[in-house]
Amino acid sequence: MRQLKLIWDFKGPHGQKTAEHHLIHLKEYIAINKLDITITGVETLSDMHSLAYLVVDEAEMRPIRDALKPHRGQVYSPE
Repeated sequence: MRQLKLIWDFKGPHGQKTAEHHLIHLKEYIAINKLDITITGVETLSDMHSLAYLVVDEAEMRPIRDALKPHRGQVYSPE
C-alpha cells in the first residue's frame, strides 16, 4: 500500500519552534484517535522554513486530511 506524507509548512525565524510545537499536537491527535501512525517528525529545510509531518496509508488519508488540513502532501518513500 502506498504511503502519503502529510506536511505542514512553517516559515520565518520561529518556523522550527512552531513546527516542533505542531508535532506535539499531531501526536496528541494520533493518540486520542488511536491511530496506527508511527512515522512523524520535523524537518528543517532552511533557517526560514521548517515543516512538521506524519505518514499515513493512502486508504486512511482522507479523514485525517479533512480533520487536520495539511498544507500539502506527497508520496512517502523511506530514505
